[in-house]
Amino acid sequence: MEGWQRAFVLHGRPWSETSLLLDLFTESEGRMRVLAKGARSRRSPLKGALQPFTPLLVRWSGRGAVKTLRNAEPVSLALPLSGTALYCGLYLNELLARVLEQEIAFPALFFDYLHGIQSLAAADGSPEPALRRFELALLGHLGYGVDFLHCAGSGEPVSDEMTYSYREERGFIASLVQGQRTFTGRQLRALAERQFPDADALRAAKRFTRMALKPYLGGKPLKSQELFRQFVPKTPPPSA
Repeated sequence: MEGWQRAFVLHGRPWSETSLLLDLFTESEGRMRVLAKGARSRRSPLKGALQPFTPLLVRWSGRGAVKTLRNAEPVSLALPLSGTALYCGLYLNELLARVLEQEIAFPALFFDYLHGIQSLAAADGSPEPALRRFELALLGHLGYGVDFLHCAGSGEPVSDEMTYSYREERGFIASLVQGQRTFTGRQLRALAERQFPDADALRAAKRFTRMALKPYLGGKPLKSQELFRQFVPKTPPPSA
């Protein structure tokens, strides 16, 4: 690749004694896997720069599944994620690494991701709204379209106090039976607007995104959630 491109490191692991194998999320090429030769050596100018949540400009070369990283420069300091926000950021990274195919461009999703981690870094309270907004944005970019504002059976606008059952590939159908797959019209309106005014709306958003993301993630557990439970055992992970 000739020009520079904006990117973030989603995940990295050692490769040989001095190199790193990286999953990058780039603005114009989507998820890329690159080999950063010598990045772990003491004299490498890249040492310390190739970390998650650090805005980068990168260049690479090669035609195979694994490209060779040629240059990388940090645009700024890493976004200051710590504590719960750090685990939530790792969760966003793992979601992208798990659900995105390599080398498929998602330029708008790149900025949704940037806004997501910026929101986590700036959040004074719960990280839940930022997580739910990013999950809904990700589902939209993956083509998972659903109409939150109309009953799939009648086509009529949803009523705030009515209950609707979620049917995959159809949408929300008016229902008198309540359960894990049912939502009130008020909750659906919050999902459509990506605004969560209270705990009830947030819980409903979490239930929906868990159901919608499951086909993409399969049965394999997310490592970021396991890490959260290990280090913060008394608090359920916000992304669970």
